Amino acid sequence: MPFININTNTAISKQQETAVKTRLGKAIELLPGKSEGWLMVGFEPERPLYFRGSGSEKIAFVEVSVYGKVSRPASDRLTAAITEILEEELGIEQSYIKYEEVEIWGFNGSNF
Repeated sequence: MPFININTNTAISKQQETAVKTRLGKAIELLPGKSEGWLMVGFEPERPLYFRGSGSEKIAFVEVSVYGKVSRPASDRLTAAITEILEEELGIEQSYIKYEEVEIWGFNGSNF
């Protein structure tokens, strides 16, 4: 189960949330074995974020948690896709993306 959490200092409308969520559902397929069927997406809009001492630019910090391993080429493709989605849908030109490979993931009372 992948989880993509988007932290941004920008406001996000419901229409934008839906567009981003839909596009991420397709982009997650860039990771072998992953699909929208197991994808969870979270939004943390209008969050104070500062980079290089400034909080005035539109910026996003995206956390991608994935059960299992992710290859570098696959994560490179997903990073490019996430960056493009956030720029086109939210006008965010600076996106910082962190990947976390999760060894144990619990769901509905048991673990994978």
